[in-house]
Amino acid sequence: MGHDPPGRLTWLLHPKQGRHTQPPEYVIPVGRSVIVPANASLPNIILSPQSMVRMRRVWERERFDVVHVHEPMAPVLSAFALASAPCPVVVTCHSAGERLGWYPLGRALWGVLAKRIDHRIAVSDAARRAAEPYVGAPFEIIPNGIELPAEFDPGNRNGNVVFIGRNEPRKGLPVLLSAWRDVHRRTGARLRLVGADPLSIRWLARRQGFSLDGIDLLGGLSEDELTGELHAASLLVAPSLGGESFGMVLTRAFACATPVVASDIEGYAQVADHGETGMLVPPGDSRALGAAMVALLEDEEHRRELGAAARAAAEPYSWDRIGRQLLGVYERLAAPAEAVRAAA
Repeated sequence: MGHDPPGRLTWLLHPKQGRHTQPPEYVIPVGRSVIVPANASLPNIILSPQSMVRMRRVWERERFDVVHVHEPMAPVLSAFALASAPCPVVVTCHSAGERLGWYPLGRALWGVLAKRIDHRIAVSDAARRAAEPYVGAPFEIIPNGIELPAEFDPGNRNGNVVFIGRNEPRKGLPVLLSAWRDVHRRTGARLRLVGADPLSIRWLARRQGFSLDGIDLLGGLSEDELTGELHAASLLVAPSLGGESFGMVLTRAFACATPVVASDIEGYAQVADHGETGMLVPPGDSRALGAAMVALLEDEEHRRELGAAARAAAEPYSWDRIGRQLLGVYERLAAPAEAVRAAA
């Protein structure tokens, strides 16, 4: 994967907050990333030709049994991995929604590489439907995994609300900020914004006339800090407008026994268990979003019940379970290669 070490060039390419510390030992950096709009989002991808040279060196040095590529149609590393991996290839597709990210461009430029895929995974049925016309079939559905904290308590919360996400159009932050003034006035709750660049939020508020009273701009947090926020908060709010193939932020909250108020979109509805873990509202409806937050913040008993149900709903997404599924895929694909090596 890519890595952007601290320095002036990194600041110029990524002026917003991000992970600019040294990567863990198990991460092999192969190049710098740049921000390229895709699927109504702003992902970081690696485009430098030098990264492909580095990847070839990695193949030679590591001698992998299996290579697992995420978003196989994305440039440059994903496509190059399909073309050059000297072992079986697993892919996972994440994108969904009306905007299909890299799929149309990828099929036009290097779609033939889909023949190299040995096993296809989608994180949801919506992601499968989006990918099949471009990547082929069949697919296995394996959702994203989460860590389940050993200790959790659906009660004893601080009355606040957490939002997790970048300031991108599809995340629905203007809908949330439009609703928040009344929620804060009626409940006294504070809104804790995690992940979104604080400066971009201030610009958004100034342009559209939103008040930031009762709002804490936290920026990027470590995984432990985020877990602490979710353990303390009474609610997670997820007002996305669409384009979400899987409710990762929802399952992250569920793991901490934190109920949600979220948009009723496919990627969220499939993990929200028909309202047993929170409340779903029409996407883009700020009044409905605010009313749902107030209703749960003012009903502690119901909120605790939803929190307990949320923790139970998180169990199928535990990394212990998801990891075993992935390991089974890897072992099936690696076995023939191991047999060939043994015979040689």
